[in-house]
Amino acid sequence: MKHVLLASLLLLAACNNNDAKAPEQAASPEAKNQVAVKMYALECGLIDMLDLSLFDKGGAYAGRTNKAVDSCYLIRHPKGDLLWDTGLPDALNAMKDGVTNGPFHLSVPTTLGSQLDALGVNPADIEYLSVSHSHFDHVGNAGAYAASTFLVSEAEHTHLFRDDARKDAQTFPAYSALETARTVKFKGEYDVFGDGTVTIIETPGHTPGHTVLKLELAKTGTVLLTGDLYHLHEAREKRTIPVFNTDAEETLRSMDKFEALAKASNAKVIIQHSVKDFAALPKPPLYLE
Repeated sequence: MKHVLLASLLLLAACNNNDAKAPEQAASPEAKNQVAVKMYALECGLIDMLDLSLFDKGGAYAGRTNKAVDSCYLIRHPKGDLLWDTGLPDALNAMKDGVTNGPFHLSVPTTLGSQLDALGVNPADIEYLSVSHSHFDHVGNAGAYAASTFLVSEAEHTHLFRDDARKDAQTFPAYSALETARTVKFKGEYDVFGDGTVTIIETPGHTPGHTVLKLELAKTGTVLLTGDLYHLHEAREKRTIPVFNTDAEETLRSMDKFEALAKASNAKVIIQHSVKDFAALPKPPLYLE
């Protein structure tokens, strides 16, 4: 029954539309001669991981649980906005106590739509949408942003619209509208605004076309958003691989690629499901710059 309920909520989220609009928050002065890129951290749900053993095929987390955040990010650039990941479906907000779906308890205390409202952003204002990958907790509201140009690796686009994905009544309705959206498919990496400040980078293994996001911010420097390359800080240290990753060896190669980039750029690494990392970020209307 709970699986059916979640599927219905995902379908509602896919049809969601947000029409409110308000003035944009005034920004702090940007560093001289730097492109003014701003990163807003948005809470797109909370996840109780009831069986953490799923997150390492070697059994490192057996018998453990974990509390995680489901984070999304609005990247504001002078040439446009990019929404990175869309979290759990906003429709879950109507369920006061959340819902248990298999090994996860899911809740959405604050909707993605309301947080964008508060920033004066409605779906039609967002030029670009990209998701790190196709799992339910990253595409829960994706269909509501189908008016944006969808930026996606070729491999993940194929994975999103494969026959098996279409049979998933819980997840596919949340993003199915993207199939007819304006779409840019890429291999390797994609420079969103053509100036090196916002780059989507393929790091396959968790899914066939999983990606991470690299930002160059005037004050903070390089920032890397991990998607689900890592779910935990411990996973980064131990190089653990979830049992549901599509390719373990490819995951390890992507970890090597990511760590080399992080070291070379002295990057601030944000593990997107880490409560600690998310808590340390400024919250709207404040932003990282």
